[in-house]
Formats: sequence, C-alpha cells, structure tokens
Amino acid sequence: MALTVASLHIYPIKSLGGFPVEEALITDRGFEHDRRWMLGDAEGRFITQREAPTMACLHCAPIANGFRVSDVRDGDRIDLPLRLGGGTTSRCRVFDDEVDVLHAPTDISSWFAEKLDVTCSLLFMPDSAQRPVDVRYATGLTSLCDGYPFLILSQASLDDLNGRMIEAIPMDRFRPNLVIQGGSAFQEDGWKEIGIGSTRFALVKPCGRCVIPTTDQRTGERSKEPTRTLATYRSRDNKILFGMNAMAVSGDVVRVGDLVSP
Repeated sequence: MALTVASLHIYPIKSLGGFPVEEALITDRGFEHDRRWMLGDAEGRFITQREAPTMACLHCAPIANGFRVSDVRDGDRIDLPLRLGGGTTSRCRVFDDEVDVLHAPTDISSWFAEKLDVTCSLLFMPDSAQRPVDVRYATGLTSLCDGYPFLILSQASLDDLNGRMIEAIPMDRFRPNLVIQGGSAFQEDGWKEIGIGSTRFALVKPCGRCVIPTTDQRTGERSKEPTRTLATYRSRDNKILFGMNAMAVSGDVVRVGDLVSP
C-alpha cells in the first residue's frame, strides 16, 4: 500500500486545538500560521496545557481573513487575525529560548484570562523574531512550538497504540502537523529524510511526550492513558517517544493525498 498524506494540521495558538487543512504552505519556521500565537503569564513565560489543561477546550477554526477560537464548553467565541501588525513588544520565554513578541489588545487577552481562569496575555511572534532550533539536532528556525517546526506521525502508530488499550484515543491528543497513511507502526522512527509530493523533510529527533496526550481535547480532563500503555513499549532514556520532529529541506507546499517516499 502506498504511503500518502492522510491529513495536515495547523495550530494557530500554541496548545489550543488546531484544524485540518487540505494544503499547507511551508515557511522558514513551519507551516504558514502554525503556532505564531501563544499565551504568556505575568512573568513572561509561555503557558500550555501542561499548566492549564482547560486550554484543550479552546478550539481554533479558519474564517475569512483570520480564525475563530471557540470554547467547546459553552460555545463562546472570539475572532482573531492570523497575523498581528503591531502593538506593545516584549520578550517571552519558551523553554530555554527568549522570543520577541507582540501583545494583542488587552480586551482580547482578557477573554482568554477569563476562559482559563489564569492571568495571561495573548502574544504573537512577528517575522522579525528569530528562534533557532537546537543545533545539536538540526539547523534552522522554528515558531512558538515546543522545539521543531514539524511533527510527523503515522496513522499505523496510533492504530498500534489503540490496539493495546481498552479505550481508543484520537490523533488530536498528539498534535501532529502531518499524518501519514499506510505502512507499518512506528515506521517514522527509522526515516532520516522523506519526500512528500515535491517537498522533502528531514526527521531529526524523536518526540518525547509530556502530559498533554493524557488530556481530553474537549473537556480538559486527564487520565493515566495513553502514557501508562506507551511506557510499556515506547520508553527510552526515561522518555516516552511517539512521533518524529522534522525540518523542511526543500519545497513550498504539501497537500493531503501527496505520495510519501522514505
């Protein structure tokens, strides 16, 4: 069975629900519009579902000239532009990196603060902000994602996991950018470079999973799965590995249905 792109996903705001697209443009730091926004706390540090699991209840969807964030708990929503042209500037920490960011208007930040019951500001990463990836594994830039601009997962890997658990979980627990259809479970572990349509990607580092995959992406509630099951067969060096971080090598667009050539 041929390997193909099953789905593509963009997450405009770091750690909020994303949305599928039929095609995605490749930029110098990931898919266009992917994780260029994030929430920051009063100390200038990024906020994710790790600290605020109810972020899982805020889902993004594309609209004309921007995107909409909806709270699945009550249907409340707010519309945002894909890019912020100006505003107050500051530096915010994402893990060990300090990133130049622009602040959204205070009324927008207040909406998120009320929804999540945390003190926070909505922040945007402008093109002028340069955030390099870890030079031990790759060279290039990334957005406000955890560490690398792309995350690649095979559907067969999730199918293998779900076959080991009592209750299956959806792919959105793992927040991939590219999902590959066909082939065998965990085939991505052995890929060094792959072609997708007219593009090429280098797979540079296994993705060590945090607590987020245990978080229901509609309720924010946490459980022991899938971490408990993954720990029985996907643990290495005290990390649970699922998916591969990647960098774009060449090309400018990928599409659902593109052939994948390891």
